[in-house]
Amino acid sequence: MGESFVITGATLPTGERADIRLDGGIIAEVGSIADAAGATVIDADGLIALPGLVDLHTHLREPGYEQSETVLTGTQAAAAGGFTAVFAMANTSPVADTAGVVEQEASLGLSAGYATVQPIGAVTVGLKGELLAELGAMARSRANVRVFSDDGFCVFDPLLMRRALEYVKAFDGVIAQHSQEPRLTQGAQMNEGALSGELGLAGWPAVAEESIIARDVLLAEHVGSRLHVCHVSTAGSVEVIRWAKARGIDVTAEVTPHHLLLTEDLVSSYDPRYKVNPPLRRAEDVEALRTALADGTIDIVATDHAPHPVEAKQSEWDAAANGMVGLESALSVVHASVVETGLLDWADVARVLSSAPARIGRLRGQGEAIEVGAAPELTLYDPAAASEFGLDRLAGRSVNSPYLGRLLPGRVVATFHSGYATLLDGIVQPADEVARLATASTGGARG
Repeated sequence: MGESFVITGATLPTGERADIRLDGGIIAEVGSIADAAGATVIDADGLIALPGLVDLHTHLREPGYEQSETVLTGTQAAAAGGFTAVFAMANTSPVADTAGVVEQEASLGLSAGYATVQPIGAVTVGLKGELLAELGAMARSRANVRVFSDDGFCVFDPLLMRRALEYVKAFDGVIAQHSQEPRLTQGAQMNEGALSGELGLAGWPAVAEESIIARDVLLAEHVGSRLHVCHVSTAGSVEVIRWAKARGIDVTAEVTPHHLLLTEDLVSSYDPRYKVNPPLRRAEDVEALRTALADGTIDIVATDHAPHPVEAKQSEWDAAANGMVGLESALSVVHASVVETGLLDWADVARVLSSAPARIGRLRGQGEAIEVGAAPELTLYDPAAASEFGLDRLAGRSVNSPYLGRLLPGRVVATFHSGYATLLDGIVQPADEVARLATASTGGARG
């Protein structure tokens, strides 16, 4: 069940310093450890120890789009970014809309060993928005699916959305909605506003997101079910979610790292690395999103890691695919956008990147506080290691990062998953025999 490690002098999210012993499947000691006999010792002086990060929104692309990413390369990217668990979106080929497909994906994750892979099931068959998928069968499968999403597409039919919300109540599931009114965004290329007019690009209006969120929180209230809002991007959406929470509606929400840092001004370069759905918004929206994350209106940060092959991004703007890779850079971007600005401390980071996403996704053994008896899911982060984000930081198959060449703070030093360590030097590089794949992982698909 993995190696025995003693991590010395780490700084916990609370600010306290402590030694941490990992013995196979558990955290065995936290405090001052005098005897490290039989363990691999890792000097963590100056490093922050966080519960392993959990991403509720990852595109692993396998099966069907392995030219962009595979479960293996995607979980290597996850480990490089400090993530010990990822929720894999359903827009694969075949679509993850049956028990068989979600079980295959969970099995691939278990074999890879770098991080737990928890599949997300499709809400509708083939992501077509016409018929409900096999939600109950996926929930009862070995993959134990609890999150369902047609991400990439909005569940636009209100009756279908209502039925989905009603259905998942039986097994404490949640519908994660891609909030985009399709008729208001047909042909959209960037955020709608003065800049889109100047650049001659069709606009993606904020109301296209806000109107769907407003509808869905009311539907969730009506049926008494859980709703999760994917990649919130506008100040108006924040106000709708804040209103819904004040009303007692069971809604949670996520923001991506790129919507916390980047603004629509970057689109002036026509660099397709900045093309994403929902689009980069105004500086005012970025400020509203940061404030909402700090005050709890937005619950978590989720990467929306969306790898694409070079030919899909290195083209003229209107033909380029939407999406950015984000697993390897997420923690540094959160550090830059909300820690360095004083909005969040490291305990808050542990909440929005570890415990809260695990709770929303009902994923046991992840996001737990660093204490005796907890699962050995840890991330060591060096907050002082500012550097230019380069290709050497990307461990996945695709390189469509918007941060290449940008100075970012901090660096993940090591990720511990299921009693095994991945020690990092730019990319995932198992060091000697210390870091190796988890062949007897306690991770895998859990709920």
